[in-house]
Amino acid sequence: MKKIISALILMLLICLGLAYGSHQLQQATGDGGDKVLNLYNWGGDYIDPNLLTKFQKETGYHVNVETFDSNEAMYTKVKQGGTSYDLTIPSEYMVEKMRDDHLLIKLDHSKLTGFGNYGKDYLNKSFDPPQNQYSLPYFWGTLGIIYNDQLIKKNSVTHWNQLWNPKYKDQIMLIDSARDIMGLSLISQGRSVNTTNSKELVAAKDKLDRLSPNVKAIVADEIKMYMAEGEAPPLAVDWSGEAREMMDQNPHLHYVVPKEGSNMWFDNLVIPKTAKHFKAIYAFLNFMSQPQNAAQNAEYIGYSTPNTAAYKLLPTSIRNDKAFYPPESVIKHLQVYKNLSQAKVEEYNDLYLEFKMHK
Repeated sequence: MKKIISALILMLLICLGLAYGSHQLQQATGDGGDKVLNLYNWGGDYIDPNLLTKFQKETGYHVNVETFDSNEAMYTKVKQGGTSYDLTIPSEYMVEKMRDDHLLIKLDHSKLTGFGNYGKDYLNKSFDPPQNQYSLPYFWGTLGIIYNDQLIKKNSVTHWNQLWNPKYKDQIMLIDSARDIMGLSLISQGRSVNTTNSKELVAAKDKLDRLSPNVKAIVADEIKMYMAEGEAPPLAVDWSGEAREMMDQNPHLHYVVPKEGSNMWFDNLVIPKTAKHFKAIYAFLNFMSQPQNAAQNAEYIGYSTPNTAAYKLLPTSIRNDKAFYPPESVIKHLQVYKNLSQAKVEEYNDLYLEFKMHK
């Protein structure tokens, strides 16, 4: 009898230990408790940390932040469902894909107190119609050309096709992004960045092959360091927010959106199917929609804000910078990426890889 009782006590202790361990694990990963918000954000400091501190002090919700380095990595983690993320920040085409794959929870607009602060030009886009049922715009921007005026004459590069000029041999760095680099080649030929026509894609890749002699390197975050320090080739293709960061460090750098058009991208706050802390979610969405907070975040990050009330609070030098807040005459030529089939995504990637190998 004593052996049975001892065995029962031992089993009870083991169960209690497992329960305690599970609780500790939940706390360590941010899944436990009601006063938390689990934010799955892009890496690279994509929110002003002072705003997170302010939010935590005002609301009492502790923000746990985990980061990802690509839309695809984020998608895979959310789909696996192993971690209870409350909010994440996919780009436009990924919002569409996650919605179609039933990985998102609809926004309850009755709980959004700052939705009216967002400009109509940034709502009801092709990836989330009608009226943003699943996403709240976070930042937007473009793909463009950065140049150093100590080495390149001012305003001398305003079109994609000018990058093919032989005088720029070994003088260009490209951001390592299949969709963007294939896209600039497509635009330079008057094509859509969302084309599914294989002949057009092959033609875009062939044109990129002819750009190879001018390409010094195909890199990622290194562009910022090299351009800012003036130790790089005089030209680079990169995103607008990255360009802003470089320009803040080097006054000789300039950013241009080519006149024939470019990509207009959107990053968006969404609620993944793994979400648990809905009071914290809407408290955070409303906090980030407040004009003063959105303006602070835009100044810190450097990307363009879709919050028009926040835009009015930005310094005049930022508001009047047409490279980052382009006029309608430029915006009408910008194209938004759409979600493509897996087969087409692989076709884009394979052709881009061929170009990189050719380089």
